[in-house]
Amino acid sequence: MVKKTVLKVDISCLKCKTKLLKIVSSLQGVDKIEADEGKGTLTVTGDADPYEIIVRIRKAGKHAEVVSVGPPRDPPVWHSLGLILIDESCSRVLICEKLVISSLDLFSSYR
Repeated sequence: MVKKTVLKVDISCLKCKTKLLKIVSSLQGVDKIEADEGKGTLTVTGDADPYEIIVRIRKAGKHAEVVSVGPPRDPPVWHSLGLILIDESCSRVLICEKLVISSLDLFSSYR
């Protein structure tokens, strides 16, 4: 089962980040790795065991704490209704009318 594991790790320099990415990417079942230096988090998505990820990071001399383990968030699926795009959860609505009108004005002035 694909999981999203978020770990709190000290990523203070480029060398630390490179070392972490190399260690975690060598594990089986890792699909995606994201390192956020600002937040000090390492996000691993895939079938890899969170315990094994932490063990490998600690063997490399870094301290790692689990922030969360759970299913990854699905990207929104968009539905088109004329000039309005709505995602499945209806949490975001984009009105494209201005973009379409400005494009038509630009096209008509070209001719």
